[in-house]
Amino acid sequence: MFADLSTPLLFTVFAIAAFVVVVVSIKATELADIIADRTALGEAMVGALILGGATSLSGVVVSVTGAYSGDASFAFSNAVGGIAAQTLFLAIADLLHKRANLEHAAAEPANLFQAVLLLILLSLPIAAMSGPDIAYFGVHPASIALFLAYVWGVRIAGDVSDNPMWKPVETRETRHDEPEDDHEAGKSASKPIAVFVVLVAIMGACGFVISQVGGEFIERFGLSSSLVGSLVTAVVTSLPEFVTTLVAVRRGALQLAVGGIIGGNTFDTLFLVFSDVAYRDGSLYHAVGMSDLYWLATGMLMTAVLLGGLILRQRKGPAKIGIESVLMMAVYATAVAVEVTAR
Repeated sequence: MFADLSTPLLFTVFAIAAFVVVVVSIKATELADIIADRTALGEAMVGALILGGATSLSGVVVSVTGAYSGDASFAFSNAVGGIAAQTLFLAIADLLHKRANLEHAAAEPANLFQAVLLLILLSLPIAAMSGPDIAYFGVHPASIALFLAYVWGVRIAGDVSDNPMWKPVETRETRHDEPEDDHEAGKSASKPIAVFVVLVAIMGACGFVISQVGGEFIERFGLSSSLVGSLVTAVVTSLPEFVTTLVAVRRGALQLAVGGIIGGNTFDTLFLVFSDVAYRDGSLYHAVGMSDLYWLATGMLMTAVLLGGLILRQRKGPAKIGIESVLMMAVYATAVAVEVTAR
């Protein structure tokens, strides 16, 4: 589709698609906050389920398109690379919240459970990759297990949010998950939901464009699928999460910010399920290489560090951010250095 475009025009199309995704995601964040207030679902759950899933749609399209075209590494690395990048974005957002460590101020049991669920879901692809190379109707059983685990986890997360068995210790910096505008409570959520759906469709269309241009980058410049997937398309399609996180922090919706990242990452594991279904040459997990597994391990390590930060709830650390944010930045920087220089 884009093979006949000149290189400058190709980069222009890529930049325009990325820009549209970012602009649309800003409006989507505002609507998600309104939906959270009007439906009484809470910022953490709306961030995890609605906003997280919506802003991940462009990434889903990239991975599925790549898998359908037969490039398993591109599909896989786009998914797991996006998880690592989005976790990094939360560390960057911590820099903007000056009063206290973001993970301290946004204490929420649902976010803790979502982080645990994410680690569980990320362990299943590793089990599949190290197990027998099997596929039924072209789908590995681990994909089915991953999907069922996600559905189960979302249901449990809802229970944790509605009926928590423990609550975080109150401090001066703790930010409560309450409507910013009391007038929003009780209003109809139909209109903001309808607009939200339209914005999601736009992000999905942009994701298709990004996937096609990313594939052309691999062909034209001789780049590895892992590098393009983990550091180019994964980062670009993760920009909505970055923008929505910054906007949410600026609006004071801290649970929405943290829940959006963790929930988005949890939803991103379904990229692997959809990609395995789209990949028609057998099991997706046995068609990828060690470089893809490396980014999966990076995502798990960064998630574990984030979970530790949510439990520790350090008020302020080095450079007025939490120690977990410093560690997440260091882990990601190391992963990028290895991908660029040692491959």
